[in-house]
Amino acid sequence: MMSTFKVLLCGAVLSRVDAGQEQLGRRIHYSQNDLVEYSPVTEKHLTDGMTVRELCSAAITMSDNTAANLLLTTIGGPKELTAFLHNMGDHVTRLDRWEPELNEAIPNDERDTTMPAAMATTLRKLLTGELLTLASRQQLIDWMEADKVAGPLLRSALPAGWFIADKSGAGERGSRGIIAALGPDGKPSRIVVIYTTGSQATMENEID
Repeated sequence: MMSTFKVLLCGAVLSRVDAGQEQLGRRIHYSQNDLVEYSPVTEKHLTDGMTVRELCSAAITMSDNTAANLLLTTIGGPKELTAFLHNMGDHVTRLDRWEPELNEAIPNDERDTTMPAAMATTLRKLLTGELLTLASRQQLIDWMEADKVAGPLLRSALPAGWFIADKSGAGERGSRGIIAALGPDGKPSRIVVIYTTGSQATMENEID
């Protein structure tokens, strides 16, 4: 999955918010020891911490890896995210590790993986189904719409006036991924999921 899992993670966080188990305004404090590679937002807030809302925004819009790990901690870790997905009916998608190890993309390794059809179904449920409240669905779409690191991908090829809310991912061994809700007339009527591996791209070709 690479960094595309961060949308599912924030969906799980929002589900806890809807259930009264979490608050988007709750501030989380962390230390230098919590920082992992590529944390452009969290590294600037070591003294004041960040709210759950700010961490989700950083994880999706800037693909901040420390933000993702901190959010994973709030829900109980990778296994709990997998359990959340299973409860949604997705028995294919799984998260096993933390950032940045989950980006290894070792051939035939089922850890931290999904299938396009499974991801598309799960993403549609999160963005348009009844799993989340209307406010939480809109919040998740807003974070994806504000994605700042996927510009050269689908966004650059869309016709003028099309809506897009997306999240990209980059892994080792030339692995890439992008998940998106898009459509004409400003409506996210289509779900797109693309995963590739074995390309000539390096991790440095895309910030993730």
